[in-house]
Amino acid sequence: MIVFSNTTPIIALSSIQHLDLLPKLFGHIYLVNEVVEECEVGGAITVPSLRNLEWLTIIDSTPISHTSLLLELDKGEKHTLDMAEKLQADWVLIDEKIGRNMAEYLGLRVTGTLGVLLKAKQQGLIPSFLECVTAMQSHGIYYHPPLIKKLLSHISE
Repeated sequence: MIVFSNTTPIIALSSIQHLDLLPKLFGHIYLVNEVVEECEVGGAITVPSLRNLEWLTIIDSTPISHTSLLLELDKGEKHTLDMAEKLQADWVLIDEKIGRNMAEYLGLRVTGTLGVLLKAKQQGLIPSFLECVTAMQSHGIYYHPPLIKKLLSHISE
């Protein structure tokens, strides 16, 4: 299975020390260099050195195929979606609305950080979806409240 991740899911899961959910749920994750570089810039949330994680493959991106289509996206998103399309990824992990819409337009299957947490809760990998979301919010990561409420009702939490 080929799974690409954009920057935000990496940062969001790192904020609650649950980056380990990615290999548990998907096995192996692909990142483009642009995403790794965005994570290495640093910020309020510490992301572990991605270059040292065995379950990650970091790839060099190639020139973007759909430059006008992906114009509205940041560098990491553009290259993630482009390489995911070129390598026929099974999944793309991306949170930003415009990026998700572009991924779907390109025919890619999309989930985000909340989808990862939902799947982790369903598989018994985390005790509480809501506790994880609340912890991420305490680190300044925002998700649309009606979406959180909808997902909570889906898992009866």
